[in-house]
Amino acid sequence: MISSNDFRTGMTIEFEGMVWSVVEFQHVKPGKGSAFVRTRLKNVKTGQVVEKTFRAGEKLPRARLDRREVQYLYSSGDEFAFMDTETYDQFTLTRDQLGDALLYLKENMTLAVVFHQGLTMGLELPNAVELEIVATDPGVRGDTAAGGTKPARLETGAVVQVPLFVETGAVIRVDTRTGLYLERA
Repeated sequence: MISSNDFRTGMTIEFEGMVWSVVEFQHVKPGKGSAFVRTRLKNVKTGQVVEKTFRAGEKLPRARLDRREVQYLYSSGDEFAFMDTETYDQFTLTRDQLGDALLYLKENMTLAVVFHQGLTMGLELPNAVELEIVATDPGVRGDTAAGGTKPARLETGAVVQVPLFVETGAVIRVDTRTGLYLERA
């Protein structure tokens, strides 16, 4: 059990039968009444973010998450195969379990899978991945009125805004947290 006074960013707790990660927290001591802790919690499985207020000193169970390094192998329909890099055990995850991570997933990519009590909670992608542009319009010289960017479709199906000078076939780095273009690789 952990006290709400000990909350830290990134800490995981069990609340209302689900696993939540603390995104933000603030200890508040009003002039009148008892102290409380205002938090923003992110559901580890669904990604939903909620705001919740706890009494100061309220006890909650701490969630123990296991992270295992895995390699993405291949996809077959709506199932995606992964291999544990330590034990070489293979397992599959569905499209629903992966969510937005599919936009940045390439074969033979190494990443982390988060488990809680033997159940898969989700993927932890690297902060940036290198992907090839398969389709984009040619940049028109002098066309900077639109901010100097154009849409580009990547090899995984994701669409990102890239600068006008980036062409089809280029390999770029994309931030997996925000989905933004970082640089050419």
